[in-house]
Amino acid sequence: MTKSIKDIKKEFEETDIKNIYKLIEIYKQDDRKGVINIINSYNKKIALYEKEIIRTENMKIYEKKAFSEGKTLIAGIDEVGRGPFAGPVVTACVILPKDFNILGINDSKKLNEQKRKELFYKIKENALEITINMEDNNVIDNINILEATKKSMLKNIESLKNKPDFLILDAIHLDINIPYISMPKADEKSISVAAASIIAKVTRDEYMEQMHNIYPQYKFNINKGYGTKEHIEAIKKYGICDIHRKSFIKNYI
Repeated sequence: MTKSIKDIKKEFEETDIKNIYKLIEIYKQDDRKGVINIINSYNKKIALYEKEIIRTENMKIYEKKAFSEGKTLIAGIDEVGRGPFAGPVVTACVILPKDFNILGINDSKKLNEQKRKELFYKIKENALEITINMEDNNVIDNINILEATKKSMLKNIESLKNKPDFLILDAIHLDINIPYISMPKADEKSISVAAASIIAKVTRDEYMEQMHNIYPQYKFNINKGYGTKEHIEAIKKYGICDIHRKSFIKNYI
């Protein structure tokens, strides 16, 4: 008995993308328009899937090179929140296993909120180790944002249970006796740094959403502390709160 198009569609939907090739082989001789449309749709999905595999493998180049040179614990470090008018700078350090193979990891800014949260939990489940640190607005005002970021990253490294033997950093230099590479847009080039950017971004966003409950007039749940027009207007109207960076908003108060 020939399967209905509805049942075939359901079969495709319930099949892992890795096994879709087999289904296409099974149904490729079916000349019903509905089946042809299903196969065409999934051929496009396979093309995107294969493209994502290649992109992900390209993001492992620096890790693979370090592994080939005998390194065993490679840590990617990134920050989120250097630009906002309020809230902390958050840094994360992530050590991924050599066989880490989760697709979708990318610079957190290139992912929507739902995808970031999905990957956040996958990274936490699969990473060898993760450390997260925050430096608040008072530290930022006292020593400046760059030094606060460096301080936070060094705390990340110090907090690790297992000392890494190689670091990958996003355009920042640390005074540390561990070999590292620092390059612009590392969160687009290194899977470890991209993973760290996701961990830091989700952590900071959740913190700012909590701060919204305390200071709702600034809409931190929406702007996350960044200097949007609405946020600046709120500062002018209500003044500043305890998590504002005075050094960042001196022209607005």
